[in-house]
Amino acid sequence: MSRRYRLAVPDLISNSYFPAAAAVELGCFADEGLDVELALIFPVDRCYEELKAGTVDFVGGSAHSALAAFPEWDGVKLLCAQGQGMYWFLVMRADLQAQRGDLSIVAGKRIGAAPWVEMGLRGMLKAGGIDIVADDVTIASIPGTKPVPGQVVNFGVTAANALAEGLIDGFWANGMGAEVAVTGGAGTIVVDVRRGDGPEEAFDYTMASIAASDSLIQREPEVAAAAVRAVRRAQEALRADASLATQIGRKLFPEREAGLIATLIKRDLPYYEAGISPAFVKRMNAFTRDMGILQGDPAYEQVVATQFREFW
Repeated sequence: MSRRYRLAVPDLISNSYFPAAAAVELGCFADEGLDVELALIFPVDRCYEELKAGTVDFVGGSAHSALAAFPEWDGVKLLCAQGQGMYWFLVMRADLQAQRGDLSIVAGKRIGAAPWVEMGLRGMLKAGGIDIVADDVTIASIPGTKPVPGQVVNFGVTAANALAEGLIDGFWANGMGAEVAVTGGAGTIVVDVRRGDGPEEAFDYTMASIAASDSLIQREPEVAAAAVRAVRRAQEALRADASLATQIGRKLFPEREAGLIATLIKRDLPYYEAGISPAFVKRMNAFTRDMGILQGDPAYEQVVATQFREFW
């Protein structure tokens, strides 16, 4: 376990993948004998492409997005969860005076969403009775987030800024983006799937997970096991003392977001469970088939590295 390993995340100034960042910054990986560095790679499909190419060793991103580089789950496994449930928010312009849970507010509006992340929104709207075409809903990228070599993109914060500038009518992004928009007065939260808004099945469309290639798992099973234990250590440390999030935030985030992160992590703590259930995989499979990115019905063991369940 002497070499340095790279853990890719598609958004860093965020609560979405904070357990992964915390596992690095709190020394949880080091305690397990791993030298791990974070790599911010946007969007999430690029993270998985880099995983397939072998230029990163782990991805801390949305579980369903593994299919971007590994069709039919061929060559990749989920090691553990960073948190349970789909973790993105639908936020609309404050002046629209949207009501909580009212999906019809998106009719005729432009909604900003990142690649692959937008599938969660599309699936949720469809399940909620919204016809994206008939209701004239535009779901598109946000100005300034198109991947450019050498450019660093933190999508949620960029989305909140775009909403404040009137470039979009709403966005589908992480809790940090939602918090910045709401506290700044630009936005109103319409859907928070984790906390009961929207169609019930949307909770299990995806989750924030840790993934590794089959080749790493087979070649270095002790490294994969150590990574699972490290993420679990970080979850437990944050549950014991959420103020640790502020310390990490001050190192990684701008001042405004560093001041918000502990509040967001406290809200997320009930979802900090590392396990990935067969029921989740079944529902995620159904969602990804509906999105046209999965054809078959892979078994639980084809999606999840079940040999590491003892460390959940």
